Amino acid sequence: MSLIGIYLRGLAMGAADVVPGVSGGTIAFITGIYQTLLASIKSVNPSNIKLIYQQGFKAFWQAVNGNFLLALLLGIVTSILSLARVISYLLEQHPLLIWSFFFGLIVASALHVGKQIKHWRWSYALILMVGVVLAVAITELKPSELSVSPWVVFAAGSIAICAMILPGVSGSFLLVLMGLYGPILTAVKELNLVIIACFAAGCGVGLLSFAHLLSWLLARFYYATMSLLTGFLLGSLNLVWPWKQTLSTYTNSKGKELALEQINRWPTDYALLTQQSAQTLSCIAMAVLGVILVLALELVSSKNTKAS
Repeated sequence: MSLIGIYLRGLAMGAADVVPGVSGGTIAFITGIYQTLLASIKSVNPSNIKLIYQQGFKAFWQAVNGNFLLALLLGIVTSILSLARVISYLLEQHPLLIWSFFFGLIVASALHVGKQIKHWRWSYALILMVGVVLAVAITELKPSELSVSPWVVFAAGSIAICAMILPGVSGSFLLVLMGLYGPILTAVKELNLVIIACFAAGCGVGLLSFAHLLSWLLARFYYATMSLLTGFLLGSLNLVWPWKQTLSTYTNSKGKELALEQINRWPTDYALLTQQSAQTLSCIAMAVLGVILVLALELVSSKNTKAS
Protein backbone atom coordinates (compact mmCIF):
# COMPACT_ATOMS: atom_id res chain seq x y z
CA MET A 1 0.00 0.00 0.00
CA SER A 2 1.52 3.32 -1.07
CA LEU A 3 2.03 6.18 1.36
CA ILE A 4 -0.08 8.40 -0.91
CA GLY A 5 -2.92 5.91 -0.70
CA ILE A 6 -2.64 5.85 3.09
CA TYR A 7 -2.58 9.66 3.17
CA LEU A 8 -5.75 9.83 1.05
CA ARG A 9 -7.46 7.38 3.42
CA GLY A 10 -6.43 9.67 6.26
CA LEU A 11 -8.05 12.60 4.46
CA ALA A 12 -11.31 10.65 4.23
CA MET A 13 -11.11 9.59 7.89
CA GLY A 14 -10.47 13.17 9.01
CA ALA A 15 -13.44 14.43 7.01
CA ALA A 16 -15.66 11.78 8.59
CA ASP A 17 -14.46 12.51 12.12
CA VAL A 18 -15.42 16.17 11.81
CA VAL A 19 -19.06 15.26 11.22
CA PRO A 20 -21.44 14.20 14.03
CA GLY A 21 -22.91 10.84 13.05
CA VAL A 22 -20.10 9.68 10.75
CA SER A 23 -17.15 7.62 12.00
CA GLY A 24 -13.56 7.68 10.81
CA GLY A 25 -13.40 4.05 11.87
CA THR A 26 -16.07 3.25 9.28
CA ILE A 27 -13.92 4.81 6.56
CA ALA A 28 -10.88 2.85 7.76
CA PHE A 29 -12.91 -0.36 7.64
CA ILE A 30 -14.32 0.27 4.18
CA THR A 31 -10.95 1.21 2.70
CA GLY A 32 -9.29 -1.94 4.00
CA ILE A 33 -6.85 -0.52 6.56
CA TYR A 34 -8.78 -1.18 9.78
CA GLN A 35 -6.85 -4.23 10.97
CA THR A 36 -3.53 -2.60 10.04
CA LEU A 37 -4.55 0.53 11.92
CA LEU A 38 -5.42 -1.37 15.11
CA ALA A 39 -2.25 -3.47 14.92
CA SER A 40 -0.10 -0.37 14.40
CA ILE A 41 -1.69 1.49 17.31
CA LYS A 42 -1.27 -1.57 19.55
CA SER A 43 2.42 -1.76 18.65
CA VAL A 44 3.08 1.60 20.34
CA ASN A 45 3.74 -0.08 23.71
CA PRO A 46 6.46 -0.01 26.38
CA SER A 47 8.37 -2.97 24.93
CA ASN A 48 8.67 -1.31 21.51
CA ILE A 49 9.45 2.09 23.04
CA LYS A 50 12.44 0.43 24.72
CA LEU A 51 13.81 -0.29 21.26
CA ILE A 52 14.70 3.41 20.96
CA TYR A 53 17.33 2.94 23.67
CA GLN A 54 18.30 -0.63 22.80
CA GLN A 55 18.47 -0.63 18.98
CA GLY A 56 17.85 2.95 17.93
CA PHE A 57 14.93 4.97 16.61
CA LYS A 58 14.88 3.18 13.25
CA ALA A 59 14.13 -0.17 14.92
CA PHE A 60 11.31 1.44 16.91
CA TRP A 61 9.88 3.13 13.81
CA GLN A 62 9.76 -0.16 11.92
CA ALA A 63 8.25 -2.01 14.89
CA VAL A 64 5.33 0.44 15.17
CA ASN A 65 4.77 0.71 11.40
CA GLY A 66 5.71 4.36 11.67
CA ASN A 67 5.40 5.25 7.97
CA PHE A 68 1.81 4.02 7.94
CA LEU A 69 0.84 5.87 11.12
CA LEU A 70 2.55 9.10 10.07
CA ALA A 71 1.00 9.17 6.58
CA LEU A 72 -2.45 8.40 8.00
CA LEU A 73 -2.11 10.99 10.78
CA LEU A 74 -0.98 13.67 8.33
CA GLY A 75 -4.04 12.95 6.18
CA ILE A 76 -6.40 13.12 9.16
CA VAL A 77 -4.89 16.37 10.48
CA THR A 78 -4.85 17.97 7.03
CA SER A 79 -8.48 17.10 6.51
CA ILE A 80 -9.64 18.32 9.92
CA LEU A 81 -7.77 21.63 9.63
CA SER A 82 -8.96 22.30 6.08
CA LEU A 83 -12.51 20.97 6.28
CA ALA A 84 -13.62 22.10 9.75
CA ARG A 85 -14.67 25.52 8.47
CA VAL A 86 -16.10 24.17 5.19
CA ILE A 87 -18.25 21.51 6.85
CA SER A 88 -19.48 23.97 9.47
CA TYR A 89 -20.53 26.32 6.66
CA LEU A 90 -22.25 23.58 4.64
CA LEU A 91 -24.14 22.22 7.65
CA GLU A 92 -25.37 25.72 8.40
CA GLN A 93 -26.28 26.72 4.85
CA HIS A 94 -27.42 23.41 3.32
CA PRO A 95 -28.33 21.11 6.24
CA LEU A 96 -30.85 18.91 4.42
CA LEU A 97 -28.52 18.12 1.54
CA ILE A 98 -25.48 17.48 3.72
CA TRP A 99 -27.31 15.27 6.22
CA SER A 100 -28.84 13.33 3.31
CA PHE A 101 -25.35 12.71 1.97
CA PHE A 102 -24.24 11.45 5.39
CA PHE A 103 -27.35 9.27 5.56
CA GLY A 104 -26.36 7.57 2.31
CA LEU A 105 -22.80 7.10 3.55
CA ILE A 106 -23.97 5.34 6.68
CA VAL A 107 -26.53 3.12 4.91
CA ALA A 108 -23.84 1.82 2.56
CA SER A 109 -21.37 1.50 5.43
CA ALA A 110 -23.82 -0.62 7.42
CA LEU A 111 -24.23 -2.94 4.44
CA HIS A 112 -20.46 -3.19 4.06
CA VAL A 113 -19.84 -4.03 7.71
CA GLY A 114 -22.78 -6.46 7.75
CA LYS A 115 -21.30 -8.33 4.79
CA GLN A 116 -18.31 -9.29 6.94
CA ILE A 117 -20.56 -11.69 8.85
CA LYS A 118 -20.36 -14.79 6.68
CA HIS A 119 -22.47 -17.11 8.83
CA TRP A 120 -25.49 -15.50 10.45
CA ARG A 121 -26.97 -16.94 13.64
CA TRP A 122 -29.90 -15.84 15.76
CA SER A 123 -27.40 -14.67 18.39
CA TYR A 124 -25.75 -12.32 15.88
CA ALA A 125 -29.14 -10.92 14.88
CA LEU A 126 -29.91 -10.34 18.56
CA ILE A 127 -26.58 -8.56 19.07
CA LEU A 128 -27.30 -6.44 15.99
CA MET A 129 -30.64 -5.38 17.48
CA VAL A 130 -28.90 -4.52 20.77
CA GLY A 131 -26.53 -2.29 18.77
CA VAL A 132 -29.47 -0.57 17.07
CA VAL A 133 -31.26 0.06 20.36
CA LEU A 134 -28.11 1.38 22.06
CA ALA A 135 -27.32 3.71 19.16
CA VAL A 136 -30.86 5.05 18.98
CA ALA A 137 -30.88 5.56 22.76
CA ILE A 138 -27.62 7.50 22.59
CA THR A 139 -28.85 9.69 19.74
CA GLU A 140 -31.97 10.52 21.76
CA LEU A 141 -29.94 11.87 24.67
CA LYS A 142 -30.13 15.61 25.20
CA PRO A 143 -26.84 17.50 24.98
CA SER A 144 -25.25 18.82 28.13
CA GLU A 145 -22.70 21.57 28.29
CA LEU A 146 -19.39 21.10 30.11
CA SER A 147 -16.95 23.83 30.94
CA VAL A 148 -14.10 24.13 28.47
CA SER A 149 -11.18 23.55 30.82
CA PRO A 150 -7.95 21.69 29.92
CA TRP A 151 -8.82 18.62 32.01
CA VAL A 152 -12.38 18.44 30.66
CA VAL A 153 -11.10 18.72 27.09
CA PHE A 154 -8.49 16.03 27.81
CA ALA A 155 -11.16 13.67 29.17
CA ALA A 156 -13.48 14.43 26.24
CA GLY A 157 -10.69 13.59 23.79
CA SER A 158 -9.99 10.24 25.45
CA ILE A 159 -13.69 9.32 25.26
CA ALA A 160 -14.35 10.62 21.76
CA ILE A 161 -11.33 8.92 20.18
CA CYS A 162 -12.60 5.50 21.33
CA ALA A 163 -15.73 6.10 19.27
CA MET A 164 -13.77 7.53 16.35
CA ILE A 165 -11.99 4.21 15.70
CA LEU A 166 -15.19 2.18 16.04
CA PRO A 167 -17.07 1.65 12.77
CA GLY A 168 -20.55 3.00 13.37
CA VAL A 169 -19.88 5.15 16.42
CA SER A 170 -19.30 8.86 15.95
CA GLY A 171 -16.81 10.54 18.25
CA SER A 172 -18.04 13.91 17.05
CA PHE A 173 -21.55 13.03 18.19
CA LEU A 174 -20.28 12.18 21.67
CA LEU A 175 -18.71 15.64 21.72
CA VAL A 176 -22.12 17.06 20.77
CA LEU A 177 -23.69 15.25 23.74
CA MET A 178 -21.02 16.68 26.04
CA GLY A 179 -21.60 20.15 24.63
CA LEU A 180 -18.00 20.35 23.45
CA TYR A 181 -18.37 19.86 19.69
CA GLY A 182 -18.71 23.59 19.01
CA PRO A 183 -15.82 24.64 21.29
CA ILE A 184 -13.48 22.00 19.86
CA LEU A 185 -14.41 22.88 16.27
CA THR A 186 -13.90 26.57 17.08
CA ALA A 187 -10.52 25.81 18.64
CA VAL A 188 -9.45 24.04 15.44
CA LYS A 189 -10.66 26.89 13.23
CA GLU A 190 -8.96 29.50 15.42
CA LEU A 191 -5.84 27.37 16.06
CA ASN A 192 -6.23 27.55 19.85
CA LEU A 193 -3.12 25.52 20.59
CA VAL A 194 -3.87 24.96 24.30
CA ILE A 195 -7.27 23.39 23.66
CA ILE A 196 -5.97 21.47 20.64
CA ALA A 197 -3.00 20.11 22.63
CA CYS A 198 -5.21 18.98 25.54
CA PHE A 199 -7.67 17.32 23.19
CA ALA A 200 -4.87 15.61 21.21
CA ALA A 201 -3.26 14.33 24.42
CA GLY A 202 -6.58 12.87 25.54
CA CYS A 203 -7.03 11.26 22.15
CA GLY A 204 -3.59 9.69 22.37
CA VAL A 205 -4.21 8.16 25.80
CA GLY A 206 -7.67 6.91 24.87
CA LEU A 207 -6.53 5.53 21.54
CA LEU A 208 -3.64 3.50 22.94
CA SER A 209 -5.84 2.09 25.69
CA PHE A 210 -8.91 1.23 23.64
CA ALA A 211 -7.08 -0.29 20.66
CA HIS A 212 -6.01 -3.27 22.79
CA LEU A 213 -9.56 -3.99 23.94
CA LEU A 214 -10.97 -3.66 20.44
CA SER A 215 -8.30 -5.93 18.94
CA TRP A 216 -9.04 -8.53 21.62
CA LEU A 217 -12.76 -8.44 20.82
CA LEU A 218 -12.16 -8.74 17.07
CA ALA A 219 -9.72 -11.62 17.55
CA ARG A 220 -12.04 -13.65 19.76
CA PHE A 221 -15.55 -12.54 18.86
CA TYR A 222 -15.21 -11.22 15.31
CA TYR A 223 -18.71 -11.93 13.98
CA ALA A 224 -20.39 -10.84 17.22
CA THR A 225 -18.40 -7.59 17.20
CA MET A 226 -19.28 -6.97 13.55
CA SER A 227 -22.94 -7.59 14.37
CA LEU A 228 -22.82 -5.01 17.16
CA LEU A 229 -21.05 -2.47 14.92
CA THR A 230 -23.61 -3.03 12.15
CA GLY A 231 -26.32 -2.32 14.69
CA PHE A 232 -24.53 0.87 15.78
CA LEU A 233 -24.45 2.03 12.17
CA LEU A 234 -28.12 1.33 11.57
CA GLY A 235 -29.10 2.96 14.85
CA SER A 236 -27.06 6.07 14.09
CA LEU A 237 -29.31 6.73 11.09
CA ASN A 238 -31.72 8.16 13.65
CA LEU A 239 -29.25 11.00 14.21
CA VAL A 240 -28.51 11.85 10.58
CA TRP A 241 -32.11 11.69 9.27
CA PRO A 242 -32.28 15.00 7.36
CA TRP A 243 -35.86 16.13 8.05
CA LYS A 244 -36.09 17.12 11.70
CA GLN A 245 -38.55 19.35 13.49
CA THR A 246 -37.10 21.27 16.43
CA LEU A 247 -39.41 21.04 19.44
CA SER A 248 -37.32 22.96 21.94
CA THR A 249 -34.08 24.90 22.05
CA TYR A 250 -31.52 26.03 24.60
CA THR A 251 -29.00 28.86 24.73
CA ASN A 252 -25.38 27.87 25.23
CA SER A 253 -22.76 29.75 27.23
CA LYS A 254 -22.00 31.97 24.24
CA GLY A 255 -25.61 33.04 23.79
CA LYS A 256 -26.20 30.91 20.70
CA GLU A 257 -29.56 29.17 20.39
CA LEU A 258 -29.23 25.44 19.68
CA ALA A 259 -31.71 22.59 19.20
CA LEU A 260 -32.42 20.69 22.42
CA GLU A 261 -35.20 18.30 21.37
CA GLN A 262 -35.90 17.25 17.79
CA ILE A 263 -38.19 14.72 16.13
CA ASN A 264 -37.75 13.04 12.76
CA ARG A 265 -40.42 13.76 10.15
CA TRP A 266 -41.27 12.53 6.68
CA PRO A 267 -40.41 15.10 3.98
CA THR A 268 -44.03 16.06 3.34
CA ASP A 269 -44.71 16.55 7.06
CA TYR A 270 -41.47 18.50 7.43
CA ALA A 271 -42.53 20.93 4.70
CA LEU A 272 -45.96 21.45 6.26
CA LEU A 273 -44.71 21.88 9.82
CA THR A 274 -41.67 24.06 9.15
CA GLN A 275 -42.96 25.94 6.10
CA GLN A 276 -39.64 25.17 4.40
CA SER A 277 -38.88 23.21 1.26
CA ALA A 278 -38.07 19.57 1.94
CA GLN A 279 -35.86 19.42 -1.19
CA THR A 280 -36.87 15.76 -1.42
CA LEU A 281 -35.45 14.92 -4.84
CA SER A 282 -32.19 16.74 -4.18
CA CYS A 283 -31.85 14.99 -0.82
CA ILE A 284 -32.46 11.58 -2.37
CA ALA A 285 -29.83 12.36 -4.99
CA MET A 286 -27.33 13.30 -2.27
CA ALA A 287 -28.08 10.10 -0.34
CA VAL A 288 -27.55 8.04 -3.49
CA LEU A 289 -24.28 9.91 -4.05
CA GLY A 290 -23.20 8.90 -0.54
CA VAL A 291 -24.00 5.25 -1.26
CA ILE A 292 -22.09 5.39 -4.56
CA LEU A 293 -19.06 6.94 -2.85
CA VAL A 294 -18.88 4.12 -0.29
CA LEU A 295 -19.32 1.48 -3.01
CA ALA A 296 -16.52 3.14 -4.99
CA LEU A 297 -14.24 3.13 -1.93
CA GLU A 298 -15.07 -0.53 -1.36
CA LEU A 299 -14.29 -1.37 -5.00
CA VAL A 300 -10.98 0.48 -4.99
CA SER A 301 -10.03 -1.13 -1.68
CA SER A 302 -10.80 -4.65 -2.94
CA LYS A 303 -8.71 -4.07 -6.07
CA ASN A 304 -5.79 -2.81 -4.01
CA THR A 305 -6.05 -5.82 -1.71
CA LYS A 306 -6.00 -8.25 -4.64
CA ALA A 307 -3.08 -6.41 -6.24
CA SER A 308 -1.04 -6.63 -3.05
